[in-house]
Amino acid sequence: MSKDTIADIITSIRNADMNKKGTVQIPFTNITENTLKILLREGFVENVRKHRESNKYFLVLTLRYRRNRKGSYKTILNLKQISTPSLRIYFNYHKIPRILGGVGIVILSTSRGIMTDREARLERIGGEILCYIW
Repeated sequence: MSKDTIADIITSIRNADMNKKGTVQIPFTNITENTLKILLREGFVENVRKHRESNKYFLVLTLRYRRNRKGSYKTILNLKQISTPSLRIYFNYHKIPRILGGVGIVILSTSRGIMTDREARLERIGGEILCYIW
């Protein structure tokens, strides 16, 4: 685990997807919990539950897959990290980018917590762009 929790979430999900695993175990922090709740609410993951193992809490994430015409399974989730610890990217609510014309979402860290781009535009607040999801 590094100090960049968003990068750890993205890497864990990508690794599980490449190995065709259905579940991902992510260490519990408030940032990871709020980010994964957004993924669940927007329909990018199937389930998120809290799990305790030897005095440590984990979030167990169940990935959502779709079936191709050839019968193989492919994940619906594509992630891209934007802000890093060495380069923070901030936008006001006017300039928050739209991903794939509004199909994807942008997760922001604002003064009112972690939220999506739609919620930030409605509340008229900007913040740090954490990642893009489509």
